[in-house]
Amino acid sequence: MKQINLQRVTYLSMMIALDVVLSPLFRIEGMAPMSSVMNVLAGVLLGPVYGTVMALMCALIRMTLLGIPPLALTGAVFGAFFAGLLYRWRGGIGWSMLGELIGTGLIGSLLSYPVMVWFTGSQQELYWLIYTPRFIGAACIGSAMAWLIWQRAKKIPLIQKMQTLFEARRV
Repeated sequence: MKQINLQRVTYLSMMIALDVVLSPLFRIEGMAPMSSVMNVLAGVLLGPVYGTVMALMCALIRMTLLGIPPLALTGAVFGAFFAGLLYRWRGGIGWSMLGELIGTGLIGSLLSYPVMVWFTGSQQELYWLIYTPRFIGAACIGSAMAWLIWQRAKKIPLIQKMQTLFEARRV
């Protein structure tokens, strides 16, 4: 049991490190498509619980070290959770991509409004759907990239072992 827990923490740490390093490198102004890539892959590999932990930790690290606003939390966490949840319920990366679109593109973007009103203290310059186009755009771009990556990665034995270890596969 200790061996399995150590492996889980190790793989989770690797996914967090990849997300923290790659997200700022492949960033479009106002959009973080690499975060969506990692959310979809985490949904497929880690499942909803560990995927959400990955997104939460990455958001906190990026906010602390890179000065990114709380949008990192509202966008990534819901996307990772729904990507893992839909993958577990339905199977197939397409469902994980849909979960990312729903979680980040819709739920995350709508919840970003009150968070940013609180964070900035200003209501006049923001409206409820201000983040939705950018979040949906990033989720679509990131999901497409994740699909391309997954087509190659799913054949790697270590990746298959990782899915089994985290029980990400649909039973």
